[in-house]
Parts: sequence; C-alpha cells; structure tokens
Amino acid sequence: EAQVVESGGGLVQTGGSLRLSCAASGFTLEDYAVGWFRQAPGKEREGVSCISQDGITYYTDSVKGRFTISADSAKTTVYLHMDNLKPEDTAVYYCAADLVWPAMVAVVGGTNGYLELWGQGTLVTVST
Repeated sequence: EAQVVESGGGLVQTGGSLRLSCAASGFTLEDYAVGWFRQAPGKEREGVSCISQDGITYYTDSVKGRFTISADSAKTTVYLHMDNLKPEDTAVYYCAADLVWPAMVAVVGGTNGYLELWGQGTLVTVST
C-alpha cells in the first residue's frame, strides 16, 4: 500500500527550529510532487510549501523566508526545515504527494482539489 509518513514534530520555543520529514512507503517518491500542509486547532487546513519532481519550490506568504522545503539526493525523503518558529505555527503538519505538479501548487495555494496521498500528520507546538 502506498503511503507517506511524516516525522519530526515536537515542542519548540518561539524562535526555534524544527525539521520535518516526509518519507514514502510502497512507491517511488521521486515521481511525485510533494507538499506540506498544516491545520491549527479550530482552523481550516492551509498549504505551506511544495516541491516539484524537478525541484521547483513554492511557499505560501505566511512561511516565506522562514521555511525551506528540500529533498534528499535520491528523493526518498522530503524535508521541511522551519526556522524562527512562532506560536501561530502551532499545528498538525501533513505531507501530501501527487503526480501532477500544477494540482499540488493549486491546492497548496488554497484551491480546493484532490491530492492522491496524505500522511497522518505530525504535531508541531511552538511555546511562548
């Protein structure tokens, strides 16, 4: 069964850093665009960032300049490195994968749409 699995969440102080990982199981991640999303308590899910099969990256305004998305050389894992974390970054972070890059960018950007694979999420808590 194909799935993506997130890891790396935890508790961090304001201004700190964390790196989240998204690993593939049962399929080849390099064939897919990968995106990160988050959902804070009581709020709707929002897109954070995504990376194409060719390494093109996209960030939403709320994280631009603070978060960096990358993939390892074999593209078996996609990372989200988060710097200068703020309490408003507290959320469950989800990884998603889809074959279609335009669809990934659209959904990360806020358009309702379908993405093929979703992980179970990892909790990031930023304390004051």
